[in-house]
Amino acid sequence: MSTQSSLATAWPVVLQLGPVSHKMNDHEFFEFCQLNRDWRIEQTSDGELIIMPPTGTVTGNMSFSLAGDFAAWVKADGTGLGFDSSTGFTLPNRAKRSPDLAWVRRERWDALTPQERQEFAPLCPDFVVELRSLSDTLRTLQAKMEEYMANGAALGWLIDPIEKKVYVYRPATEACCLDHPATVSGDPVLPGFVLELHRLWG
Repeated sequence: MSTQSSLATAWPVVLQLGPVSHKMNDHEFFEFCQLNRDWRIEQTSDGELIIMPPTGTVTGNMSFSLAGDFAAWVKADGTGLGFDSSTGFTLPNRAKRSPDLAWVRRERWDALTPQERQEFAPLCPDFVVELRSLSDTLRTLQAKMEEYMANGAALGWLIDPIEKKVYVYRPATEACCLDHPATVSGDPVLPGFVLELHRLWG
């Protein structure tokens, strides 16, 4: 078995909390993550803990480039706040997720209490991005994207540099698959934001 296939089957690690185990509340989960800062941890709506692997350098560079382009638009637009992959959100279905990139409209952010802002904000971002790495299965990421949309996201991009595809998700519609696109537009949710993909495709 190749190293790549071994990594793909080894990660992510899912820790199942049995019926006799204490299910952490929102604050306890936040504190658990603070005690384990070297891990990127998510929690499903059923209470399973998911330990995500660190990204490889190629994926990390892609993520950095994507975040830089998006940050420039967020600053110029001014109607919302952007967040990187280290940020956790508590979705309406109680899952705790950390998309690779996220954006929240300012009025929704302003409606949160200071305590809610300090921990994993109880909302689903308006815009989310998941960037596929070698350790990610497409099916798992597609399920996460569908979860985001079911919990209130207005737009989602699943970027797959392995297959050079972008899956665009919008509410109440089937995902649209773009095959080797040169760009992808965020209109109308992100007016004027166009992501150039040539740097990701290599």
